[in-house]
Amino acid sequence: MASILRHIVAGPRVRHAEAGLDLCYVTDNIIATSGPSGTYPQRAYRNPLDALVKFLDYKHGADWAIWEFRAEGTGYPDSEVHNRVWHYPFPDHHPPPFALIPNVMASMRNWLKGKDTQGKNRVVVVHCKAGKGRSGTASCSYLISEEGWTMEDALKRFTERRMRPGFGAGVSIPSQLRWVGYVDRWAKHGKIYVERQVEVLEVHVWGLRDGVKIAAEGFVDEGRTIKTFHVFSREERETVRGDIKNTSGFADAMAQVMGTNSGNKAPKSSTTLERSPNEKAMDETKRPETETSQPGNPTINSSAGADVLFRPSTRVVLPTNDINIDFERRNKATYGWTMVTSVAHVWFNAFFEGHGAENNGNADDSGVFEIEWDAMDGIKGSTRKGIRAFDRLAVVWRAIDGDDRQSKVVISEPAEGEPVKQTQAAD
Repeated sequence: MASILRHIVAGPRVRHAEAGLDLCYVTDNIIATSGPSGTYPQRAYRNPLDALVKFLDYKHGADWAIWEFRAEGTGYPDSEVHNRVWHYPFPDHHPPPFALIPNVMASMRNWLKGKDTQGKNRVVVVHCKAGKGRSGTASCSYLISEEGWTMEDALKRFTERRMRPGFGAGVSIPSQLRWVGYVDRWAKHGKIYVERQVEVLEVHVWGLRDGVKIAAEGFVDEGRTIKTFHVFSREERETVRGDIKNTSGFADAMAQVMGTNSGNKAPKSSTTLERSPNEKAMDETKRPETETSQPGNPTINSSAGADVLFRPSTRVVLPTNDINIDFERRNKATYGWTMVTSVAHVWFNAFFEGHGAENNGNADDSGVFEIEWDAMDGIKGSTRKGIRAFDRLAVVWRAIDGDDRQSKVVISEPAEGEPVKQTQAAD
């Protein structure tokens, strides 16, 4: 029964034939596995910890160590894996705080290039919960930054080794893929990263529907926790064009299923949304046309939603370059009940969006991040977001400067052999 449960939970991921466990060799030196457990009921459907340790001891002696990324907790004490475990936890279905990347890469490199104990090559064992998104982000980042792989080859290798054919990509969450792209740029331009505080000045939303809550979030507690720094209110909203009409949500959903919803496809950008006087020097955000009639592109009407501008009434300052904009749409159902009809979010990093990697760490002091609804992260790492909540998003940001600025923190990758800091385990 336990074996059947493990097969079901492993789902699209490849199981190692010899070990009979949910793990794979991404390369000869990198093993990706789902999170093991030593206690019931988890060990009934996850990798049993003792079986994993037994396999690793048999194949690699003392030449293996674990890198775990579980903000929800490892589920086992360090002593049960010979105390050879490095902790860099961050939340499931999200990218890591970029400040963790240099230490994660350096610690993996130092272990793999350190003196082995039995004349064998050392291996790194990475795991999160499923051994897919967070583990794949770390594995691909290592191949790119330490072994010189291209981003495309690294992502392809992880998919080929971790996933069964036809079951999708190994790293599939848009924000995690964006982070792998950041790592590629970081590695190509000297591995310089400068951490800064960043202020969210405005949020521009085209085609905003009714019942949508928008929040600005960021990492705290060394990346283990995501904190909501601001929820935008109706009073902070200025309607530039159109009207946000109250709908039940169900008619909208049926229209999408039937392909008749005019908001099914985000429009192309053409003109400029109204800007605040104090931010006119910034690059202008682009505004979509009200109607398009190109082949294969349905007509977009202003009735699909409103073009709005949110200006926070109090300053929204995040502690790092990592910014998450979160959307949740709620609509009224029968008998006055309210139900969540869509959930989406997007992470971006102001240092990389400000071209800091390409400019020797001197990132732009301000900028605009833009994204379409279809490119947002969905529910629990999937592409499913529910009913469309808007068409296009632009976030106007600036790095804290002047009297408000705290010291910028230059984060470099520790040199080979140097001590490397790790964070506390989540549990």
